[in-house]
Amino acid sequence: MLLLLGGCATRPINPPITQIEPNGGYGLQTRQKHFKNLEQGNLVILAFSGGGTRAAAFSYGVLEFLRRNELVAPNGARIRLLDTVNVITGVSGGSFTALAYGLYGDKLFDLYETAFLKRDVQGELIARAFNPANWGDLSSTGWGRSELAAQLYDEILFKGATFGDLDRGDGPLILASTTNISNGGRVVFHQPIFNIFCSDLNAVRLSRAAAASSAVPVVLSTVTINNYGGTCNYVLPPWITAFSDSVNPPRPAARAVRELRDAADYGDSVHHPYIHLVDGGVSDNVGMRGVIDALNFLEALRDAGLPSPLDHVHRIVVFIVNSLSSRPTNWDESENGPGTVDVLLKAAGVPIDHYSYEAVELLKDISARWEKERRIRELAGCSSNKDSPVCVAVQPPDAQVYAIDVSFEGLPDKAERDYLNQQPTTFVLPAEAVDRLRAAAGTIIEASPELKRLLKDVGAKIVPLPANAVPQTSPAAQ
Repeated sequence: MLLLLGGCATRPINPPITQIEPNGGYGLQTRQKHFKNLEQGNLVILAFSGGGTRAAAFSYGVLEFLRRNELVAPNGARIRLLDTVNVITGVSGGSFTALAYGLYGDKLFDLYETAFLKRDVQGELIARAFNPANWGDLSSTGWGRSELAAQLYDEILFKGATFGDLDRGDGPLILASTTNISNGGRVVFHQPIFNIFCSDLNAVRLSRAAAASSAVPVVLSTVTINNYGGTCNYVLPPWITAFSDSVNPPRPAARAVRELRDAADYGDSVHHPYIHLVDGGVSDNVGMRGVIDALNFLEALRDAGLPSPLDHVHRIVVFIVNSLSSRPTNWDESENGPGTVDVLLKAAGVPIDHYSYEAVELLKDISARWEKERRIRELAGCSSNKDSPVCVAVQPPDAQVYAIDVSFEGLPDKAERDYLNQQPTTFVLPAEAVDRLRAAAGTIIEASPELKRLLKDVGAKIVPLPANAVPQTSPAAQ
């Protein structure tokens, strides 16, 4: 019995690197060669929110819609909508769909439903936690319930795959995000962040990234990674130091700069040798912070007359796939207030839900502001009078931003909205709920006013693929 209870497991260790490769590893710079529509100046981003199986199924429904439809350009050229996607961000439940698509490509559509969506993942996690055979591991230093979860995710879905498998593939860039519980900052699994840690992301298993992104505080344990910062000669890219070294950085980039300054602490691995990660929803439940930070930097660099990595982009299309559910309560009908547990759950969820709404609206505000400033330049005749005070002061990026909101509010059927809003944030749902979530995603996208505006602006249309059409396959690992 003593042997059974004694700690005997060790957590996986992310390996160090002694010298970074600024243009190497799994990140935006290295993935651009795989982007199929970047030469036309288009950047298409899918942002998958958190929300357990509800989020996983809803985001999967988006992939299914994009897979079965194609875009027809004014010149008659055709491309499957799914093949226009360049970047997918994923948080918590949404990270499973994002990472799995990055790994399997079109093969995902043959396995995801049975391997994950319609499986009682939550029940299997609970069973493993209460299995005496796992108690010894659970008592080991640095090895908690989230490592047990990562093992399960690896067995049923990721099959030992690492970010190296994604790096060797030709699919979109997948960005799974989590939260450093020590400072509340976002940590995204891509090599530019791991360069700060002086660690090799390619050796990290996808299952650990998914476990970290969905590690609900208290319910699950933190996922710990090693930090070797300060040992690999890392320096910030020049386009970032232009603002990070400033005492008063320009407003569009100020929030992003603060996050970079927080990340600078990782360069001191003597005092910060470990990073403890929890659910990405704690810091950004819709996966939009990185997108907004990138746009803020783009705007600030443009104002300063400096080049940016996105100068070649003319259209930025963001599908905000937000599976936030608003389960109604009847608390206002009773003189007695809700119970302690209900209050705690609501108190934890309200800030996250409100921030999610603000993030979506902020993206729309950026789009509207840039469009207004471009209109001001047009009225001021800046194309022929660049030196006028107005033209010098007002210099928005050239990129047009389209924020396509894919959320339950976009469903015209109230009964269906109410049904989806009743689905809890768990890792098990009835098969009917999974199917209705998948179907709802396509319905919402088809009705999107912002998508219709995009199609009108580019003179394109969306048509269904023939039922017998064979989809293109872009798997990263088989």
